[in-house]
Amino acid sequence: MARPELRGLYAVTPDCTDGARLLADVEAALAGGCRLVQYRDKLSAMPEQVNRARALRELTRRFGATLLINDDLALATLADADGVHLGKDDGNLAAARAILGPDRILGASCYADFAAGQAAARAGADYIAFGAAYPSPTKPQAANATVGLFFRAKTEIGLPTCAIGGITPDNAPPLIAAGVDLLAVITDLFSAPDIAARAAAYQRLFEEAQS
Repeated sequence: MARPELRGLYAVTPDCTDGARLLADVEAALAGGCRLVQYRDKLSAMPEQVNRARALRELTRRFGATLLINDDLALATLADADGVHLGKDDGNLAAARAILGPDRILGASCYADFAAGQAAARAGADYIAFGAAYPSPTKPQAANATVGLFFRAKTEIGLPTCAIGGITPDNAPPLIAAGVDLLAVITDLFSAPDIAARAAAYQRLFEEAQS
């Protein structure tokens, strides 16, 4: 399979008990130009997660977008997702790489730890995520990942980098200028009154950075 470009808005789904709303909100983000979605669900039971992940798989395919699953390699396999994103307590990255094979995507949370990014690269990650870039309502106690950390990771590790935590269109430009390839956004995207318009605003930031 062709590898997608890892650049732009990275929509991470919020906890949601309403499956129909979840699909509608993700569809709006895709309509706004987002092409990378992570299904993150800390509330639902496994059968419901499988149903939602499969529905998101079909939805993202319609838009030519990529679907990753948060923290759950088994769910990613059941849903035929494009890959998985793992935190430090969610399994061995090298083992996940072996199970996924060379074509599917493996992302790794590295928090504010440069050495964790180096280790993730050695284990076969396709991109490394650092956060919180800014104070985050989702993880208010997270350590701060500085702009300098993103720049160092981009230049010294060489993998696509992802920023997460408290990101908005107003505070994102310094991250992109530091070489960040992906902006992982939950709250600012899915709480927006017009999700499609907010997704388009994020995508424009990357277009303007290239012009």
